[in-house]
Amino acid sequence: MSHGDYKAFFAAAFAGDVDLVEHHLDAGVDVDFIHPELQSTALVAAVEEGREDVALLLLDRGASPTLPSPLEAMTPLQAARAAGLERVVERLSPR
Repeated sequence: MSHGDYKAFFAAAFAGDVDLVEHHLDAGVDVDFIHPELQSTALVAAVEEGREDVALLLLDRGASPTLPSPLEAMTPLQAARAAGLERVVERLSPR
């Protein structure tokens, strides 16, 4: 799978632009790509920004629920708990 335009994808996830995130995913951006400059995953960045809809979309589209984000040194679940995003915490919590 192509890395596509990861910076634009990451910016869309960070901003909470669900439609643009979907566009980049449809264009082949790797949902789990960790850019060497940004050192963050889009999932953890979206969670930290309180972008619950984007986080759930990324999970629906195959984002790893356990991949730690190097910059934040957090897993998606740790980030969701810290951000208080209950729907994301529920989705990520082991059953």
